[in-house]
Amino acid sequence: MDIPDHGDHEHGERGAPSEPTTLTVDDADLAATTLPSRGGSVRDQPRASYRGDIEGLRAVAVLLVMYGHAGVAMLSGGFVGVDVFFVISGFLITGLLVAELSRTGRISLVAFYARRAKRLLPAAATVLGAVLAVTYLALPPTRWRGIGGDVVASASYWINWRLAAEAVNYLNSDAPPSMLQHFWSLAVEEQFYLIWPVLLIVVASIAARRRRKTGASAHRGYYLLGLALVGIPSLLWSVHDTRVDPAGAYFVTTTRLWELALGAAVAIVSTQCARLPQAIAAAVGWTGLAALAAAAVIVTPATPFPGYAALLPTLGAVGVIASGEAAGRAGPAALLGLRPVRAIGAISYSLYLWHWPLLVGAEARYGTLSTTTTVAIVTLAFVPAAITYRFVENPIRTSPRLATSPMRAIRTGFAFTIVPVLAVGVVQVAHNPLARQVHPADALGAQALNQPGLAGSQQSLDRVGLIVPDPASAVTDVPDIYADHQKCINEGNDDATVKSCAYGSPDSSFTVALVGDSHAAQWAPALEAIAAARGWRLVMYLKSSCPFLDATVALHDRPFTACTRWNASVHKRLSGAGRVDLVIISGAATYRMFRDGTELSGADNTATAEAAMRHAWTDVAATGSPVAVLRDTPRPSFNVPDCVARERDHLDQCTFTPDTSSAASAKQVTAAADIAGVHLVDLNADICPGSVCPPVIGNELVYRDDNHMTATYVRSLTAPLDSALQGVLASATQPLAAP
Repeated sequence: MDIPDHGDHEHGERGAPSEPTTLTVDDADLAATTLPSRGGSVRDQPRASYRGDIEGLRAVAVLLVMYGHAGVAMLSGGFVGVDVFFVISGFLITGLLVAELSRTGRISLVAFYARRAKRLLPAAATVLGAVLAVTYLALPPTRWRGIGGDVVASASYWINWRLAAEAVNYLNSDAPPSMLQHFWSLAVEEQFYLIWPVLLIVVASIAARRRRKTGASAHRGYYLLGLALVGIPSLLWSVHDTRVDPAGAYFVTTTRLWELALGAAVAIVSTQCARLPQAIAAAVGWTGLAALAAAAVIVTPATPFPGYAALLPTLGAVGVIASGEAAGRAGPAALLGLRPVRAIGAISYSLYLWHWPLLVGAEARYGTLSTTTTVAIVTLAFVPAAITYRFVENPIRTSPRLATSPMRAIRTGFAFTIVPVLAVGVVQVAHNPLARQVHPADALGAQALNQPGLAGSQQSLDRVGLIVPDPASAVTDVPDIYADHQKCINEGNDDATVKSCAYGSPDSSFTVALVGDSHAAQWAPALEAIAAARGWRLVMYLKSSCPFLDATVALHDRPFTACTRWNASVHKRLSGAGRVDLVIISGAATYRMFRDGTELSGADNTATAEAAMRHAWTDVAATGSPVAVLRDTPRPSFNVPDCVARERDHLDQCTFTPDTSSAASAKQVTAAADIAGVHLVDLNADICPGSVCPPVIGNELVYRDDNHMTATYVRSLTAPLDSALQGVLASATQPLAAP
């Protein structure tokens, strides 16, 4: 996200918004927006001008982002401010690059990246260091590893791809947001600027060669063609990927390049735009600003984005920028060029960097906050932003020593960046939970509930000497099937392919099927142990966020049609050739149903879910296979490992009552009642053995996040699960497999 650099900030006060003070284009000036007119010599070209309206537009964009993130109700789409930044960046940087080509016939890539380094890296590194320090001092160790990885990814400008991968990885789907998540937009820009200057050089070379042959001088046509080669495929991919993979599409560079290309196109035709009649230009400008405001109000987190929806804010920004010079005071510059607005625009880069870590850090430390509190927190970001701008950004950006030596500027930026990266390494080595020696024999888990003198719920309400797994590594304590998830688990949001893996005895004549979502998958360690002991062939049919029922559920507030198709295919597998001797079904009980395109809630949702479960389970039982429905586990309202790491000596602070989650899973109890061949298996008494659910039982951590059990604790449930399944088989008059 580039901030206009315009040398001495005082120059912006000496002219009205309609009559901007002219500046000479130099290495520090990212607000140089007037391009040479077609066909003229360098000395005939107008000088670059400071666009106060663009500075003001940047202020609007950052305020939308900040207070949209703070949860202001009327700014549900405040995140579109990032799209406005993309357009502005494409406009400003392309203006500089094309102006340099026109003046010198070349682009100095070293000088270009030196400007980027001294402009962006020092402030970014300051925030990275502050985030790392706050993480170490104020957040539980469970957060250290994730933040450390995010610091490295942010410093190297590939965090957007890291976030995209995590967005579609359901092992991380319930993880709290990273304090550095907002660095994704900076990564997109820097990746764009790895290719765009080089592409401009190639295009300019082709244009020059053609001019020598034909006398043509229409550089702009070639530049626009180069942009089209980048922007049009990116827009088409954005529309496609937003439909099939909305979580990942939001972050990746390929779905965002077209937004930067839009701004670049405006820069290339800016001379023509400046010739528009003032009345027309003013109408275009105000319409663009209105479109941006409308996008901030009508777009919501449930809107498929970017895709088509991103056209509204980006074209709005194009309208404001393209019309600015011709419209003068008749256009949005009358508002955007006001001194207080421009002052916010001047520090908008630092504001963007600081507001998100403050907000996420506060929520990580104190839990869910009220809107009033979050608004106050993001407003507080003005303090570190102003300090960073005054003492970090400006001194380095305007340093004469760095201006005369591009390589020195690059080395300075690298030096700022490497410090937080090295700090990550030190913290990770010094506090590596995986290197700690534990003694699994001392950890009994659910077995402690059956031993005299060990009250499983009470012994965990104050402190314990050993916790397995360590809370800091609990997120990785998952079933072995996740190591082979590409073959065993369907993760694609638009993929209905049925994947399956077999465990136990592959040649056994007794087949057991496990069906469901990640809440079914969490039982795999216990079921694998049972299958191995009893000689069963265990087949798993699992899909992320997809319960086994006969209806359409919601995913990201939209109909999860791939899940509906997957369920139909799994049912065909279960009822096809080859007998399944036992079908085990489990899943989360908190899904929202869709009916006739409407997402349901309350009693209507409960009734629809119960009917959908009954119908699916009845159909499976009708094939002759007995069905065991594993009731959903109690669900805490907080991340258990985080709490345990923070309150290790006061574990009573990490207990919860099962009332709410039990009410949610009650519909599974109701749905399973009175269906021939369907049996409910409820092991929740082994997870919440008293009036409260303890975070640690028998020295074993029960949950790995806020809804999945650790694989370690699930293994300790092998005996009660085996006993329950044998009861199901006995009642179904099936012969027991030999132990």
